[in-house]
Amino acid sequence: MTATVSNFHYGAVTPVAAYLMACLGAALGLRCTTRSLRRPHRRAGWLALGAVAIGCGIWTMHFIAMIGFSVQGALVSYDPTKTLLSLGVAIAVVAVGVFLVGYRGGSAVNLGVAGTVTGIGVAAMHYLGMAAIHTTGGLHYDTWTVALSVVIAVAAATAALWAAVSIHKLWASLGASLVMGVAVTGMHYTGMAAVSVHLTGQSAVSQSSTSLLSFLLAMLAGPLTVLLIAGAIVMFDPDMMLGDDEWDRPAYPPHGTGSDFPAHRPAQPSQPYSS
Repeated sequence: MTATVSNFHYGAVTPVAAYLMACLGAALGLRCTTRSLRRPHRRAGWLALGAVAIGCGIWTMHFIAMIGFSVQGALVSYDPTKTLLSLGVAIAVVAVGVFLVGYRGGSAVNLGVAGTVTGIGVAAMHYLGMAAIHTTGGLHYDTWTVALSVVIAVAAATAALWAAVSIHKLWASLGASLVMGVAVTGMHYTGMAAVSVHLTGQSAVSQSSTSLLSFLLAMLAGPLTVLLIAGAIVMFDPDMMLGDDEWDRPAYPPHGTGSDFPAHRPAQPSQPYSS
């Protein structure tokens, strides 16, 4: 028997919250990548933080959206190991893409390779998270809708990586993160549109249980904490005080000054005073 499936059990709350988490992860990732380009001597650290922020943002988006997933006539639960594994996959594949463009640049070929690898990895994270679902039945997928979700994931990943190396101004990167949030959330709900559930048993419960909600919230606590820490690091970084017009200034002084701030030299008169 094919069950009635809903992705909006709590109405607009879960999709809106999921979208905001995707935007937050994207925004932090873009700002971290900008820092890495300004500070080559700390590039690896900033790229790693950016990958963690984007990966946690995507994963958090997925499982916040899954809070609204329900199967009429069946209980839904999740395998903790596969759920956490999907988080690791999300961070790892984003790191591959971010480090590729961070160190090898944003050429068309490099963006294509990095975007494809990252997009397929993000789709793998999504479907691994879906494989963690336990219910009284089996999940089935429409092949063409799944393929469409993978295409969207690759396009979103490529656009995100392009933005990471091409957009440096604060307001422009925030605008790009809003667009990226639409793409990532759209990929999730496209993938969910491919799902049908064929029940093999019947349960008296027709909605998500309190224990399921508690489990998902517990799973989300860690990545949300990581995003808050990443946000604090980005906000308190000295470069946040720079205006958009200061991008082209050196991010660090010549070798040997021992400071992360641009060297300021006293103004010199343009010509000597005449006697």
